[in-house]
Amino acid sequence: MKLQKETKKDLAHGKWYGDACGTAFGLEVLGERWSMLVVRELMLGARRFSDLRASLPGISAKVLTERLETLAVWGVLERKQTPPPASVQVYELTEWGYAADKAINELGRWAARSCHHDPNLPLSASSLMASMRTMQLPALADAPDMTIGFDLGGEAYQATVREGQFSTRRVAEACGDAVLRASSARPVAGALYSGMTLEMLEAEAGLVIEGDRALAKRFTTMFALPPKLDASGD
Repeated sequence: MKLQKETKKDLAHGKWYGDACGTAFGLEVLGERWSMLVVRELMLGARRFSDLRASLPGISAKVLTERLETLAVWGVLERKQTPPPASVQVYELTEWGYAADKAINELGRWAARSCHHDPNLPLSASSLMASMRTMQLPALADAPDMTIGFDLGGEAYQATVREGQFSTRRVAEACGDAVLRASSARPVAGALYSGMTLEMLEAEAGLVIEGDRALAKRFTTMFALPPKLDASGD
């Protein structure tokens, strides 16, 4: 409790920028290294400390603990105990924390338009699922209703298209009209954003497709990285 009180005292509004602008305050809350990525990992639901560390392999246990404590003080997330029989400690975003979803997605779309953005770097399963909400094409509005399951390195997710509206969520088991299974998010990212065919990814990256193959193939055509913008100023 002493640490939390001291932290709260240190986090007075304006400590970093002394600026009443909402953007400045937003950076005070999420601008510290790793903070926004922790929030990104929680956007699809509560996660254990060990889950967060696995999805963010570059973060140390100490730094993750500090970021979780700070975000809890700000009111972005809260620590909860799941009900029996599991009864484990998890971290979950508050209503205000979840409201950062659109801002984080739009920041990702803006950044992806830079020629310096490298889409070949590693990405977590939850990051891939979040990217789909940002990188969907207008054609998705005319797509048939479908449910696509994902098993990515043992993490299960589900993407749903209903009446032209798209949503993703974390689930206990991957299921749907079609299911894509891979040891990591990379093969599915390749199908969505690199132009590689499902057949190529099955042969070269270990992608496994179950269920309605035609529907899975159509699903992968409904997303694309945005075109690059010239950052040279010329």
